[in-house]
Amino acid sequence: MNIFQFDTEDAWVEGVVSLWRDRLHSNPRLRMCLPSGHTPNKIFAAIGRAVKAKQASFRDAEIFCLDEFGGLALDDRGRCANMLRHYLLQHIDLPEKNFHRIDIDAPDLQKTCQDYERSIEPGFDLTLLGLGLNGHLGMNEPGTSADSPTRRVQLASSTVASSAKYLAHGNLPTWGVAVGLKRLLGSKEVWLLVNGPAKTDIVKRTVHGPIGEDVPATLLRRHPNSFLMSDADAGKLL
Repeated sequence: MNIFQFDTEDAWVEGVVSLWRDRLHSNPRLRMCLPSGHTPNKIFAAIGRAVKAKQASFRDAEIFCLDEFGGLALDDRGRCANMLRHYLLQHIDLPEKNFHRIDIDAPDLQKTCQDYERSIEPGFDLTLLGLGLNGHLGMNEPGTSADSPTRRVQLASSTVASSAKYLAHGNLPTWGVAVGLKRLLGSKEVWLLVNGPAKTDIVKRTVHGPIGEDVPATLLRRHPNSFLMSDADAGKLL
């Protein structure tokens, strides 16, 4: 795992966006798996400004949702696809047909998972991930197999509690659908984005702790092209 540590959060945002622009320039047809949540939002805002300034383009790219919460209304602002639309998609030039979301409301969820898994072929060029406080990657909770596919998952209690910050109500989701670790670890390049003091301990454990499925993020240390990108607060124990 390569480690990029930035002195400030602003420098972290600028550094990640600069690299993202480079990847889009090198491969305009970049196939990306992207997270929602609070961690990437400032990065999303900055790449949106870069698109507006014609410094980057998503016209020929593809974006796949990393995961989706179950049990939420179609228009709930806490849905992962809705967060991606709000914070990123409405600010960039990605064609609607090139945005792939998980149809969590389909009557046959198993078929939805299988179809989504097939749509990912031949794989991701670039995957951006946040880091859960328990070391999860997306909704791949501790104990997830490294060869897990896209599937329905039960959320850890800490993930359920964390979801409250995305919602305007108390109906917290207890399950979801996640792109599995097999696809994430099979991405050509993976960026693990972390910022803020709350992530300090899990960042240290991710980089220096034993590698294993009990902390899924540690598996990225076996990836030949993975990058931990942190600000000073998140990386202060490295």
